[in-house]
Amino acid sequence: MIEKRLKDLIILIKGGGEMASGVVLRLVRSGFRVCITEIPEPLAVRRGVSFCEAVFAGRTEVEGLVGRRVSGKEEIQRCWENGEAPVLIDPGCAIRKILSSDVLIDAILAKRNTGTALSDAPLVIGLGPGFCAGRDVHVVIETNRGHRLGRVIEEGEAEPDTGIPGDVGGHTWERVLRAPAGGRFQGMKKIGDRVAKGEVVAKVGGVPLETRISGVLRGILHDGLTAEPNMKVGDVDPRAAPENCLTVSEKARAIAGGVLEAVMRKYNQ
Repeated sequence: MIEKRLKDLIILIKGGGEMASGVVLRLVRSGFRVCITEIPEPLAVRRGVSFCEAVFAGRTEVEGLVGRRVSGKEEIQRCWENGEAPVLIDPGCAIRKILSSDVLIDAILAKRNTGTALSDAPLVIGLGPGFCAGRDVHVVIETNRGHRLGRVIEEGEAEPDTGIPGDVGGHTWERVLRAPAGGRFQGMKKIGDRVAKGEVVAKVGGVPLETRISGVLRGILHDGLTAEPNMKVGDVDPRAAPENCLTVSEKARAIAGGVLEAVMRKYNQ
């Protein structure tokens, strides 16, 4: 009975960026049916490992798992039958009522609650700061790098956002590419390309964007989107390993482990 119940769970994930996609991989590989909801123009930069890329391309693949853009319940069911992850443009997550989801995970990582409520599903999980367990969601998963990363929080909140990117290869803020101006984004390099310090990798509203460090371009905003000044639009990995651009990070895997633990605590009884 437990085995059938676990297999039949329907899990909705709000957001299809890298952290959300790490959660999707862990849950699908554990045998759950997962559906991703997204906005019409996702702003993820680590697009090589983000299922939200299916919004633009119709189909994408992350570590062997296919994500496919769908338009409704029938196509969602078809994806599940084919072992795929459906990606639905649904900013308000209205599909949760149609599917009667058992779990809803807010993986938008907006550092604030953009509309998720305890009543959205029998189990509601929030990733990172902006949620309070017992008030906004049932549990919170810690997303801050360090000793508590991936922990399941049943009372209270995650650690506050420090505003400082995690240390990768000895670099923090300087590895993040931010828009030098507002306007249309035009990439001049692609994910996986090696870049040198001071090299122009994109233009935003016609203004050149240069790298601060050398390495591999691990992420870059989708061409044609509108960027706000100082918005994150790219990421350079100083470890310079192109293969890392197409696999989810250790941080995403740790967060995914916390989500899986929370789901099993609720339903494996």
